[in-house]
Amino acid sequence: MNKLARGTAVGLAGFCTFINLYSPQSLLPSLAAEFAVSAAVISATMTAGTLAVALTAPFSGAVADVIGRKRVITASMVALAVPTLMIAMAPDVQALIIWRFIQGLTLPSIFAVIIAYIGDEWPAAEVAGMAGIYTSGASLGGFSGRFVTGVLTDLVGWRLAYAALAVITLAAAAAVAVLLPRERRFVRSESLAASLKQMLLHLRNPQLLATYAVGFGTLFNFIATFTYINFVLAAPPFSFSATMLGTIFLVYLLGAAVTPMTGRFIHRFGRRPFMIGNCAVWVLGILLTLIPSLTAIIAGLSVCAVCGLISQAISTGYVTLTAQEGRSSAVGLYVTIFYIGGSFGAFLAGIAWEKAGWPACVTLVAAMIAIIAAVVALGWKDQPTASAAA
Repeated sequence: MNKLARGTAVGLAGFCTFINLYSPQSLLPSLAAEFAVSAAVISATMTAGTLAVALTAPFSGAVADVIGRKRVITASMVALAVPTLMIAMAPDVQALIIWRFIQGLTLPSIFAVIIAYIGDEWPAAEVAGMAGIYTSGASLGGFSGRFVTGVLTDLVGWRLAYAALAVITLAAAAAVAVLLPRERRFVRSESLAASLKQMLLHLRNPQLLATYAVGFGTLFNFIATFTYINFVLAAPPFSFSATMLGTIFLVYLLGAAVTPMTGRFIHRFGRRPFMIGNCAVWVLGILLTLIPSLTAIIAGLSVCAVCGLISQAISTGYVTLTAQEGRSSAVGLYVTIFYIGGSFGAFLAGIAWEKAGWPACVTLVAAMIAIIAAVVALGWKDQPTASAAA
């Protein structure tokens, strides 16, 4: 099967995952009003999904190391449509939260395993580029989950919006089943116990630990930046409405356009130098948001989106290159630590915001970017070898 078809399947898997994961974000005020609950209560719909992802990611990878990649990916995409449809029929907020949690349980078996599939089936020189295509699909899905779902809610209501998501998910599952070839280089783990043992061995690999730290910092910065900048833009002199705040996520599409070129940049500059340079630009981007100008803030957020998505593409690709065995479980651990990083980003940036506003948040993000650069400089090698694997 040609490269375009395989790349389309990889991008669809990323899109399908993240259009569902982030779907409630733009609907939270509408959902809170319908169910007559507070913002804190309705925000549990977001937490439930990400918590389920963090809890199950390593284990879904371990299962895929035994069963096989494509089978797990396609089955999980079909299964994802069920809780998505049930969300549309939720009678109360408790049911909504439960179905969001179940929805989250299915997601790592798609995106953690597709990254492992990339590491297995593509030559090492092409892994970063294909991971960039996956990241582009994921970023487009993340934007669509926030924006398109909001538009559908305004047009036909949030319940029909979720029914539409279920249909989109099933259609994507069918496309992936047709376009994604069966794995040819996959080495099956002896048993689930052996796969779980391999997962623990990953924690003894210094390069993997360094890459997990980069993943932690990447989502930490995304959540800290794109959560609390909303409070800046909602306040005078900008006074953005909720709809205008939703359009901020258009900057994700710029990142989606750039990340497929990641492999080309790595080939030209080297993985470590390019990643460290990316961090330097990232710091400049977050500092731009301190300028009290809408143009400067949007420019800064655009830089942050591009640099963050490049960081994600490089680090996910590096996991698959470094882990010569048990790639699904290695990626699963990455995903867990990635989402833990996002939780810490929301929590610590919230404290910073309460203490000293947006400048404190910017300082926190810049410090985390510096930590990422230091980890890459000290912990990564430009070309992992088989001996580096756990």
